[in-house]
Amino acid sequence: MKKAIVSAILASSLVACTSVETAVVSGNEVAATGGQPIAVVQGTALGLTAIFHVIDLVQSDLDTVVNKLLVSEAKAMGGNKVQLLSASTTPRHGIFALTGLIIGFPMSQATGVAVK
Repeated sequence: MKKAIVSAILASSLVACTSVETAVVSGNEVAATGGQPIAVVQGTALGLTAIFHVIDLVQSDLDTVVNKLLVSEAKAMGGNKVQLLSASTTPRHGIFALTGLIIGFPMSQATGVAVK
């Protein structure tokens, strides 16, 4: 029985993932406050939670998407900072906890412009 539970958790953890998409832009065509735009960056993280989103098996929240995906990708492309355009995440508290009854798949997404 223990092997079945462990294999189910390992198989379901393969579903959780992160993705970063970028598009290089010209400073003449895209406006950004605070500097010259380099690229548009979009980060998405799909997590895995258990028992009403109480136990995080694979983390997916705004901190992960903004700091670990958007900012790190912008700095890797030569940017100094990110102008955040949008950010969203799956609610986990209150009535929304029912969506993660046994296993939940919260999703977080953020989009920004890498600025030099």
